[in-house]
Amino acid sequence: MSAPYFQSDAPGEAAPPPPTPAERLATPVEYLRGCGRERAQVLAKLGIHSVGRLLFHFPRDYQDYRDLIPIAELKADTTASVRGTVSEVSERLTKSGTRMLGVLITDGTHALRALWFNQPYLKPKFRNGQSVLLSGKVKLSGMRWEMAHPRIQWLEEDENVSQGRMLPVYPLSEGITQGQMRYLLRVAVEAYAHDMDEVFPAELLQRWDLLPIATALRQIHWPENPAELEQAQRRFVFQELLVLQLALALRRQAQHIQLHSPALPLSAKIDARIRRLFPFELTAAQDQAIREIAADLGRTVPMNRLLQGDVGSGKTIVAVYAMLLAVAHGYQAVLMAPTEVLARQHARTLARLLSGSQVRAGLLTGTLTPQERSATVASIQAGETSIIIGTQAVLSEDVRFQRLGLVVIDEQHKFGVRQRSGLRQAGQNPHYLVMTATPIPRTITMSLYGDLDTSTIREAPPGRQAMYTYVGTADKRPRWWDFVRKKFSEGRQGYFVTPLVEESENWDAASLNRVHGELAQGELRDYRLGILHGRMSSHDKDQTMRAFAAGQLDGLVCTSVVEVGVDIPNATLMTIYDAERFGLSQLHQLRGRVHRGKYPGYCCLLPGTDELTEEAAKRLQAMVDTYDGFALAEVDFDLRGPGELFGTKQHGLPPFYVADLQRDRILVMEARAAAQQLASVDQGLQLPEHAKLRKKVLEKYGRDLDLGDVG
Repeated sequence: MSAPYFQSDAPGEAAPPPPTPAERLATPVEYLRGCGRERAQVLAKLGIHSVGRLLFHFPRDYQDYRDLIPIAELKADTTASVRGTVSEVSERLTKSGTRMLGVLITDGTHALRALWFNQPYLKPKFRNGQSVLLSGKVKLSGMRWEMAHPRIQWLEEDENVSQGRMLPVYPLSEGITQGQMRYLLRVAVEAYAHDMDEVFPAELLQRWDLLPIATALRQIHWPENPAELEQAQRRFVFQELLVLQLALALRRQAQHIQLHSPALPLSAKIDARIRRLFPFELTAAQDQAIREIAADLGRTVPMNRLLQGDVGSGKTIVAVYAMLLAVAHGYQAVLMAPTEVLARQHARTLARLLSGSQVRAGLLTGTLTPQERSATVASIQAGETSIIIGTQAVLSEDVRFQRLGLVVIDEQHKFGVRQRSGLRQAGQNPHYLVMTATPIPRTITMSLYGDLDTSTIREAPPGRQAMYTYVGTADKRPRWWDFVRKKFSEGRQGYFVTPLVEESENWDAASLNRVHGELAQGELRDYRLGILHGRMSSHDKDQTMRAFAAGQLDGLVCTSVVEVGVDIPNATLMTIYDAERFGLSQLHQLRGRVHRGKYPGYCCLLPGTDELTEEAAKRLQAMVDTYDGFALAEVDFDLRGPGELFGTKQHGLPPFYVADLQRDRILVMEARAAAQQLASVDQGLQLPEHAKLRKKVLEKYGRDLDLGDVG
């Protein structure tokens, strides 16, 4: 029953008003018919406390029993679904020693035997008189039909599927069966689906071909056919994607309306002064990116631009150009990197470029001594340091900028949404340029970076040498080590990368020491090897990198800490251990370290096992087949999905509940177009008919995207 609403027996007292739809949906699930307190405690383990939440406990799968066949009408070597009652359960050993479980079911007139081999755990799940559905391939054995390893569905006594239908299969917790969960959802949908608030006005439902919410709830739980299920799923997936796209559109609008940044226009004189610092000509792709960035910086609307490019395409130079443009107007610029290794690499690059300039750059990381930090912070606050390179240390409360005009964030995907906007709290609204050397699949760009304009650099600088990649199977490894020794003897250097295992805090150092020892005493015993990993002190890391850059080490045994930013032109060899454990984008980043000079690069992917999964084999082969980072990003997205590439938890946004960026690519584009059109005609979603949709957007993304009360 519903939550109790009591009517007073006292004469003259008015009865309380009936509950609102929202109050009905908030009814504790224990009051739902057929639930009770004990079962409600089981549902709580699934995060279900109210009837409204129960309605959104969607099936994880469906079993299609619309074509149930009587046993008498079965045909050999066909797949069929049969309903029957268990009449016998037996178990025996075959002559070969295999344990065989046999379950005989009847439909009243005929019988069928289901067989399972070496699955003894199934036996206790069957009992005589039990009603079951079996689906599988049937064959005739003597005079009796048999199914080997059929799909099983245990039915509750009152589950009437004799005519066949699509049965929902729900995520469960211990203490509740599929039949019980189906019963509760049927009761909930029938009694409460009509109370669900419809966020879309009728005109939008029609325009976007969406089911009303109540109809969609009924069809997603109890579809009559696949077409009905597809309609229902489309409604919920589209709504989830649209809410995100609207949030991103509103974020852009809010920033354009509420925030004002300094105008930093580009003149021919400033352009010439900046280009004189570069000892090379920029590529056409770099020039195009600079034009797009400069156009943004010339306006008082804050720039929010994503600069993405393939490995070695010259993104850092474009970022340096943008920072120098800010400095030319008397403003400071910050370059924030995710690791100290990368921050120090950027600092060295800037030091070289600015050696003949009056521009002062400083490094701010968490490992500076108190004296170094104090001096750097004071210089920043006084405006003496124009360009600041650092890690998240630049977000510290004691860091005060005198005149911050531009923030550049490298490896954007390693920072959350709120981290990337943290420097807005500096009392000004700087322009933002976020960079990634990991090409992003188009679907993810539209979904998770939809609030950013995008510049893309695909063209490599002239003179970039060839890159050769191999899969080092066991039979090819001796040849690879011969090749490494040959190149070392010629004066080249190389990296030997091992994967990190997050479960063990000390694993990386222990593993590196083991690999270092094996190489130093084995294949590379005549050469100088160093070690580099993330838990080394800042001083030790810097010393190691300096020694490697100076040619005092032939090889560096390291983790993926060298994935980005490390630029040693003489290092032309990359060996990656357990390569199947890395994603394609990371593998591509790693090999991008070894063809940055005048010599070709060579990368060997060493699998950790001779029995690769099909997916792992495809990923490694893709590395051999192409050097196009954008193509590899799409392959990785196809094989592994977005969760492994740019998990929403890492990105800082709530995870999707029903949408799947990999599966729902077309709907992502449709939702994006719909959101942009809607936001353009109703800025801030202020029209009364969009009030519910606006509320939904703010509830889900208001905090994560700093939307506030937009409009």
